[in-house]
Amino acid sequence: MPRLERVWEERNRTPVLLVSGAIVLAVALVDWRTKPYVSLGFLYLFPVMLAAGFLPRWVVALLGIACAVLSEIFSYLDPSFIRLAFEALALAGCGLFVAELVRNRRLSLEAQERFRILVETSPAAIVTVDERGLVELANRAAAELIAPRNGHLIGSPIAAFLPELHQALRREEGPQFRALMQCRGHRGTGESFTANVWFSTYKEGPSPKLAAIVVDVTEETAAADANSGSTGPPARTALNSREMEVPRLLVQGLGNKEIASRMKISESAVKNTLQQLFARTNVHTRSQLVRVALEQYRDRL
Repeated sequence: MPRLERVWEERNRTPVLLVSGAIVLAVALVDWRTKPYVSLGFLYLFPVMLAAGFLPRWVVALLGIACAVLSEIFSYLDPSFIRLAFEALALAGCGLFVAELVRNRRLSLEAQERFRILVETSPAAIVTVDERGLVELANRAAAELIAPRNGHLIGSPIAAFLPELHQALRREEGPQFRALMQCRGHRGTGESFTANVWFSTYKEGPSPKLAAIVVDVTEETAAADANSGSTGPPARTALNSREMEVPRLLVQGLGNKEIASRMKISESAVKNTLQQLFARTNVHTRSQLVRVALEQYRDRL
């Protein structure tokens, strides 16, 4: 299919339209010369489909109608308006269908190209991880940040550089979720650094995947610790199994109603538990609670 798509590349516009016109003339001529023995009207389908990738919709419809008229003129059957209408509908419909497929494919390729350019030119490190935990895509900033020894980040296991990010790629089927976490990263040289990671899980077909933006905040974290006089990460608050169930379901992207249904409690009880968790973990929003859960309670999720 990718090779067939090349036919409708913009650079082939003039040759394809000329070939389509030549095919229409050739079919009409052969159909006229072979009358009344053989009808070749069905062959008009091919030039209509070829030209459809470059013509406006209304021109495609007119071309289909014109080919149907030619087919009817040179047909050995008695003239029939109903047959003409169905032929025109079939030819125009196939042409419009191909036109929409080509147009959608072009839009998809343009969007992919814009995204690729955005990723490649971004000063932030961006990676995508496949279902096996291997780096699928990575821009130059990601390669410079992580600096793998062999110089090739794509195809390397993300667990070797960002173990916490590998854990975020859940293999079981579950809702998509987005989160921010701070974790320890490891460069290919063996050096460690503090990283802020914004990541989002998604599915490509049945396979779970993950996209992430990674930022080295080692210096900022060290400066903040020096200013605050902190000597280490804050101790995590002890949570019982019932309290842990709520952030566990939050990380999976569930809402209050879904959490209440899973835990078989009322929605108001879920809201009360959230307020208690906000107070105990010193956060104010659900996203902050998810981040705390991923950072401090990963072993219990």
